[in-house]
Amino acid sequence: MGTHLSEIFSQSLTAREQLKTKLGVLELNTPLTVASGTFDLENLEFFDPSCLGAFVCKTITKEPQKGNPQPRLYETEAGLLNSIGLQNPGLDLFIAEKLPKYREVLEMPLIVSFSGSSIDEFAEILMRLEACSGISGYEVNISCPNVENEGIAFGISEEIVYKLVQRLSSMTERELCIKLSPNVTDIAAIAQAAEAAGASSIALINTLYGMAIDYQTGVSRIKKGIAGYSGIGIKPTALALTYKTAQAVKIPILAMGGIYSWQDALEFIWAGASAIAIGTANFVNPLSAFEIIMGLGEYLLARNLKLQDIKGGVTI
Repeated sequence: MGTHLSEIFSQSLTAREQLKTKLGVLELNTPLTVASGTFDLENLEFFDPSCLGAFVCKTITKEPQKGNPQPRLYETEAGLLNSIGLQNPGLDLFIAEKLPKYREVLEMPLIVSFSGSSIDEFAEILMRLEACSGISGYEVNISCPNVENEGIAFGISEEIVYKLVQRLSSMTERELCIKLSPNVTDIAAIAQAAEAAGASSIALINTLYGMAIDYQTGVSRIKKGIAGYSGIGIKPTALALTYKTAQAVKIPILAMGGIYSWQDALEFIWAGASAIAIGTANFVNPLSAFEIIMGLGEYLLARNLKLQDIKGGVTI
């Protein structure tokens, strides 16, 4: 099936020029990427990899993380609760084993997502990654709601975000994308702080807080209680925060949150996103990326439009 879809993509999608976009310092052949932790190399067997403009790996941390105890996933009426907890092999193993595989397979830009427990630790991770080839940029995850002493703690304060991003931006010329949390009072103000400190793009939104309880027993469906809520149910919130942030900053936005179809993706482009990422949709339909990019391409081609012609063009 993968070969057949690859042929369809190669033969029918003549809208490649219409689909090109920029994410900070990166030139992307398509506006589509994948949300960290929802996709890996084996998923590329389902469709032509050139559907993706970039590849974002699962968030890594300095030390290995076992993740949170089970149960840590629960499917809700309209989306998914997850409390994985940044489970990953750690920086050393990522550089030694995972990164070479990415370099061997990927033809599109690789964006490495990482998180830390202090500004110094964020900087230490970045310094190590800067010495590695095959990396086009970074997604700095300051917004994970499923871990303690890292992640979201950095994303709730304008002052801390500014200090962190200023430190990191002085260390790299690669793409520096700051992933923001929706669980704040004013996401636009946080985005402005990141932009002022030298971020070259913004990623949003990470998951909302969510919870589910067995009504018969009163037992939480997630071992840690509160989890991250993603999927189709958060799309209106993600769309609103994308629009609000696009009005506040000039740097590009990588938008995500409830994108399941090419029509969903178009809404985020109209709202001001330069690129979009699919996450939970990958679990529902492994062909989501292919279907979304084909639909976007056909829409633009039929109207003789480029992506940039409609970006931020929503009428209020």
